Amino acid sequence: MKVLITGSTGMIGGAFVPACRERGWDVVGLSRSTSAGRLRLNYDHRIVSSDIMDAEALVRIFQREAPDVVIHMAAQAFNGSSWDLESYTHQANVLGTRNVLNAVRHGCPQSKVLLACSSAEYGDVQPEDCPLIEARPLRPITPYGVSKVATECLGYQYFKNYGMAVYLPRLFIHVGTGHPPATAIQNFARQVALIAKGRSEPVMRVGRLDTARDFIDVRDGVAGMMRLLEQGRPGDPINICTGEAVTIRLVLETLLELGGVRADIIEESSLLRPSDEPLLLGDNRKLCALGWTRRYPIRETLAGVLNDWMKRVD
Repeated sequence: MKVLITGSTGMIGGAFVPACRERGWDVVGLSRSTSAGRLRLNYDHRIVSSDIMDAEALVRIFQREAPDVVIHMAAQAFNGSSWDLESYTHQANVLGTRNVLNAVRHGCPQSKVLLACSSAEYGDVQPEDCPLIEARPLRPITPYGVSKVATECLGYQYFKNYGMAVYLPRLFIHVGTGHPPATAIQNFARQVALIAKGRSEPVMRVGRLDTARDFIDVRDGVAGMMRLLEQGRPGDPINICTGEAVTIRLVLETLLELGGVRADIIEESSLLRPSDEPLLLGDNRKLCALGWTRRYPIRETLAGVLNDWMKRVD
C-alpha cells in the first residue's frame, strides 16, 4: 500500500506519516521546498518537492507514484489569517484542491482521496445550535470557511461525477506540536514559554477569551481520519472532533498554570476578528460509530504544546 500526503511536513500531514508507517504503508510526501512546516529536521518518509498550484506537475507526479491513498493536507490552514490572506486562501484551498483532485482523476483514479474539510464551514451558528451535526446547513462567515465549503463541494463533485472515492472529514481545531504561533493555543504557549524563560515581560496579549472551541489532539484526529479511510463512506461528511468544548480563557489559564507563571492579560485589537463564533462544538456520533475513541485529554495536549515551545524559544 502506498500513500501520498500533500503538506506532509505540516502538523497534521506530519502526524499522518507515523500513523501510515505503523500500518506498513509506503509513504511519499508532497511539500513545497519553502514550506514553513520544515521545522522538523528528520523525516521518516520520502519527500517530493512540488506545489499544489502546479497542475501539470501534479498529474506527472501522481501518474509516476501511483498511490493507493492520497491524503490532501496542503492548504492555507489558518482561519484567522484568512482575513489578511483572502486571495491566497481561495487560491490554495480551492484551486489547489481542484488541482489535486484532477491529478488523481488523470493519474491514479482508483486511489482513495482524503480531503481536509473544516468545522469553519458551519460558520454562523449560535450556542443553542450545538453540538453541530453534519446535516446542518453550511453558512461560513470567514474567507477560510468559504474556501473549505468549496473544498468539500469539489470533493463531492468528483465523487459523484467521476466515481472517485473521496472522503470528507470536517476537522475541528487540531492541536499539536511543531505549529507556528498562528492560532490562539500556539500563540499563548509561545508567550508563556518566553515569560517562563525570562525573555519577555509577564504580559499576555490575547484576543477574545469568552469563545469556546472543540479542540482535538492531532493524534486523535489522525486516528479518526484513518478510521474513516478504512471503514467510512466516500462522499459522506463526518465531523472529526471530541464532542466537548473548552473556553479560550480556560486554555490560557491552563497554559499559565502549566508554565508556572503569572502575567497581566491585555486584549489586543489586532487579535480580534471581524466575526467570531461564540461556540463551535461538534457532534461526533458518526465518528464514534466507526470505533473511534479519544485518547488525549486537552490538558495533556496543552502540556505537550507548551513543552515544545519551551524548547523552540531557547
